[in-house]
Amino acid sequence: MKEEAINSAEVDAYISSQPAEVQQALKTLRSYILQAAPEAVELINYDIPAFALVKDGKREQQIMMAGYKKHIGFYPHPTTIEAFEESLSDYKYAKGSVQFPLNKPIPKQLVISMVDFRLAQLTP
Repeated sequence: MKEEAINSAEVDAYISSQPAEVQQALKTLRSYILQAAPEAVELINYDIPAFALVKDGKREQQIMMAGYKKHIGFYPHPTTIEAFEESLSDYKYAKGSVQFPLNKPIPKQLVISMVDFRLAQLTP
């Protein structure tokens, strides 16, 4: 798969360092992000996996994720959270983040739509 060719060793290491259930959820979320933004460049920022949506994208131009004991944190940007607030009603969310609990499937179409939305904001 094309996705394998662009995976970052640092992001792989972050995912591998997590408990098995968290690893699986992070791999799933990563695959959804890359489906929506196949040109994204993976990196570690703030000690968590990030995806630069534009070349050499700074924090404002990245989407991030992180593993926790009971959920996966997804950080698509405050404007994205605001735009999808209604769709996020089943999840705990804040200004720039949403929590996907480990005991529920990660919502593929929602994640892809959110990444698409953020990408559209960043690319003319």
